[in-house]
Amino acid sequence: MIDTAVGELEPFMSMTVACQLVGKSRASLYRQRHPTPSPAAPATSPRPAPPWALTDTERVQLLAILNADRFADKAPAQVWAILLDEGAYLGSISTMYRLLRAEGQVRDRRAQATHPPRVRPELLADGPDQVWSWDITKLKGPGRGTYFDLYVMLDIFSRKAMRWEVHTTENAALAEAFIQNVIIDNGGVCPRAVHADRGTSMTSKPVAALLADLHVTQSHSRPHVSNDNPYSEAQFKTLKYCPAFPDRFGSLTDARTFCDAFLHYYNSEHRHSGIGLYTPASVHDGTAVSIRAHRQKVLDKAYAANPDRFHGRQPQAPALPTRVWINQPRPKIESEVAA
Repeated sequence: MIDTAVGELEPFMSMTVACQLVGKSRASLYRQRHPTPSPAAPATSPRPAPPWALTDTERVQLLAILNADRFADKAPAQVWAILLDEGAYLGSISTMYRLLRAEGQVRDRRAQATHPPRVRPELLADGPDQVWSWDITKLKGPGRGTYFDLYVMLDIFSRKAMRWEVHTTENAALAEAFIQNVIIDNGGVCPRAVHADRGTSMTSKPVAALLADLHVTQSHSRPHVSNDNPYSEAQFKTLKYCPAFPDRFGSLTDARTFCDAFLHYYNSEHRHSGIGLYTPASVHDGTAVSIRAHRQKVLDKAYAANPDRFHGRQPQAPALPTRVWINQPRPKIESEVAA
């Protein structure tokens, strides 16, 4: 009825006014009068090959030339130009690409350098002085482009910073002396393994020779995998996110003074979330056991005074760490061969 009314009003007024009077959408009216044609059905028969297409013989010949030793490392455009200079035209550059694509050869066909897979470091510690992790981080100096290098050795079980040093540079000699000083500070006790990333100082021959002489296993992170050295990376983040950490250090003495104060605090006062909120020093020297017992007594007393505040559940002091690792070792499947 509405469409009929629009048709009757159309000779006397514009289409827009007629549609407004009867409440009809002008766009809908146009779509009804001029419907969009449905897309044509796809052809059932394949497209016939054009008469100028290469014959099967020509395709085989061109593919053989593209795969010849002289052209194996050249792009189709290079092959086309060389053949043209030699007075031969076997097809266009597009034809060569089309032929190679059909054969699955549109890729870099040159010999590519391959790198063997890196071994995933897997280290496990269930006590202090078993696995140490060390790294070097940059501290901004007084001027642009001036940096100091902070060396830190950590025990991954206790998170204790075993030793730290700040120098004006990073090199193999300083790294070797640093590790020697750590062992001296620790009463001559060596860990089972020392882990580090692949910096030039960490992979240097003096460091490797020192650890070999001490019968300490040397472990390295995989290239570009920072997660392989998580404890040192996390410790450096704690350092640099400290509210007192300056944007720049005025001198080497300033950097050493600040790092001494921070790392003493880190070892003796910082309650580390990764080790049950105990200090790294207490976990390393074993006093965390008595600290946990004291915490439990305080919690037991608080529970006895107001059990409803704990919803009837006995509170427990955070547990002490038992095992830590760098990349949790995968379970080893031992096959027993029947005799």
